[in-house]
Amino acid sequence: MKKIQYNNNGKRSLNMTMKLLGAAFFMLYASIFFSSCSDFLDEQKPQGTLSDIEVTNPDKVDNLVISAYAVFTTAEDINSSFSMWNFDVRSDDAYKGGSSTNDGDVFHQLEVEKGVLTTNWNINDMWVRLYNALSRVNTAIAVIEQCDDSYSLKAQRMAEMKFLRAYGHFLLKRLYKNIPFVVNPNMTEEEYNTLSNREYSNDEGWALIAKELEEAYANLPVTQADKGRPTKAACAAFLAKVYLYKAYRQDDANSNQVTAINQDDLKKVVEYTDPAIFNAGGYALESDFHNNFRPEKEYENGAESIWAIQYSINDGSTYGNLNWSYGLIVPNIPDVTDGGCDFYKPTQNLVNAFKTGLDGLPMANCNDANYDMTVDNADPRLFLTVGITGLPYMFNKKYIMDHSSAWSRSGGIYGYYVTLKHNVDPDLIGTYLIHGSYWASPMNRIVFRYADVLLMRAEAQAQLGNTAEAIQLVNQIRSRAAGSTQMIADYENRYGVHLYCKNYAGAYSKDEALRIVKTERRLELAMESERFFDLVRWGDAASVITAYVTKEKERVSFLGEAQFTQNRDEYLPIPHEQISSSNGHYVQNINW
Repeated sequence: MKKIQYNNNGKRSLNMTMKLLGAAFFMLYASIFFSSCSDFLDEQKPQGTLSDIEVTNPDKVDNLVISAYAVFTTAEDINSSFSMWNFDVRSDDAYKGGSSTNDGDVFHQLEVEKGVLTTNWNINDMWVRLYNALSRVNTAIAVIEQCDDSYSLKAQRMAEMKFLRAYGHFLLKRLYKNIPFVVNPNMTEEEYNTLSNREYSNDEGWALIAKELEEAYANLPVTQADKGRPTKAACAAFLAKVYLYKAYRQDDANSNQVTAINQDDLKKVVEYTDPAIFNAGGYALESDFHNNFRPEKEYENGAESIWAIQYSINDGSTYGNLNWSYGLIVPNIPDVTDGGCDFYKPTQNLVNAFKTGLDGLPMANCNDANYDMTVDNADPRLFLTVGITGLPYMFNKKYIMDHSSAWSRSGGIYGYYVTLKHNVDPDLIGTYLIHGSYWASPMNRIVFRYADVLLMRAEAQAQLGNTAEAIQLVNQIRSRAAGSTQMIADYENRYGVHLYCKNYAGAYSKDEALRIVKTERRLELAMESERFFDLVRWGDAASVITAYVTKEKERVSFLGEAQFTQNRDEYLPIPHEQISSSNGHYVQNINW
C-alpha cells in the first residue's frame, strides 16, 4: 500500500511504504513463519511461538500487518505479475509480444499451448511467489490471534488479513484449480507435510474462500483512511466475484467442463452487488473510462477504484514503491523509451470486437474483416485501450504510431498495436515514468472497479432470467463509454475515425442477454487480464480459443501451431517441483 498511515490507540502514526518493508523485521518478529510450498518444507518449518511481549505489542502486530500488505508488490516481478498479464496471452485479447517467439519462450508455449512442461520455470515461479505471499499473511494472522482485547483494532486487522489470504488463494485457484489451502496459520509439522491439493472439491474450494471473505465482511469498515486497505464494499465486490466463479460448477474430476450453474450462488452475486453497499462507500463509475488508467495523483483511488494495489514515488527510497510488474509492456521508442520490451500486445481479434454497426452496437460478424479506422464505426473504448497506427501514442501528438520498430520490436510478427491501459505518456518520464532496470510507474493497479461490479450483477441477473435488469446495467457501462472522449475529442476531425456507441433497446431472451453481457465484459475489461479466466469460468474457453486461433493464424504466423486442448489447457499444471516435494500428497491436474 502506498504510504499507509494510521493510529494505534492514539499512540502513533505510521508513514511507511510497502517497498521499505522487507523480510528483516518480518523474520525477526515472526519465528512461526512457515514456507510457501513443498519445495521449502525442509528449510522452513514452524520453530516455536512468539513471546508474550511481541504478541501483545501493538507496534509489532501493526508491522506484521503492513508487511503482509507489502508482499503483494514485493513478491511479484515482471515475469510473474500478480496482475496475471503474463498468463492472459492464452486468451483472444493479447499476443505475447517481445522481439520474437524465443523472447519469453515459456509464455509463447502457453500462448500456442504447445510444449508447456510441468518443469517450466514460470509455472513454478508463480506458485512459489503466491504461497510466499500467503505465508506472510498467515504470520500476521497468527500474531493477531494471540492478541488480547486491549488491541482495539484486532477484529478489523484480522478481517483485512483474511481478505488478503482469500486474494492469494483466489489468484492461485484461477491458475491451477486444485491447490492446497493454507488457512491454519499454526500448522504443525505433520499437518504441513500432509497438505493435499485435493482436500477440497472445486466447489468446496470456492466455498472456503467465500467463508474467509464473509468473516472479513462482517468486520470491515465502510471507509478506510488508508486507501490500500479493503473496505466493506471491496469485500462485497470480491465475494460477488468468488460466488460468480463458484456458480459455474466444474466438479467432474475427469474434466474442466461446466456441469451446472447454481442459482443460489448467483443470488449471492446479486446480494453482494447491491448498489446500496457501494453507494455507502462513495463508489461509482468514473465520468470518463480513461480516468481509471491515469497515473497522476488526482486520478488515483478515484470513485471507481474499489480496491487497488498501491504504488508510489518520491517516498524516501531510490525508486519508491513503483509498479515494476508492467516493466516489459512499454514500447521501444528510439531515444525515448529505449529498453522498452513491447510485450502484451492487443490482438487483431480484440480490435475488431470494438467495431459497431449502424445501430451503434457490437457487430456479430465483427471479425470477418479487419477494423479500418477510415471506414468503420468503433466504440470509443477502442482508442483508450489500444494504440493504433496513425494515431498518437498515449494521446501525445509528438508520438504518432506507425509501422516501425518503435511500435513492434518483433518487426511486425506480433503486429503494431500497443496496449494503452498499462502505459504512461513518455512526456512524463522522470515524474510518472521511471527507468531503472526496466520501466516503471507509480500508477496503481485496480483489482476491483465498479464497472466490474455492475457487469457481475448483470451476468447474475441474466442467468437468473432477469434480462431487463441485466440490459439496464450493461447500458450504464455503454453510456459511460459513449461519453469517454476527453482524450480523443478531436480524433474524428483530425484522424477521420468514427466514434459510435449506443445503448441496447428492446427485450432480449436469456441467451441473448448473456451474449450481450459477455461481449460487454470483454470490451470494458479488455487487457485487464480477466478474459481468459472468464472464458474458463463460462466453459467457453475451448470453443472461443479454437475459433480465434483458426482465424487469427491467417493474420499472424506464430499461431500456426496453436491448438487448445479441452480438459487440459483451462488450467496450468501443478508444478513438477511441487509434486515431487509433496510426499505424494499432491495430484497432478488432468491430462498433464
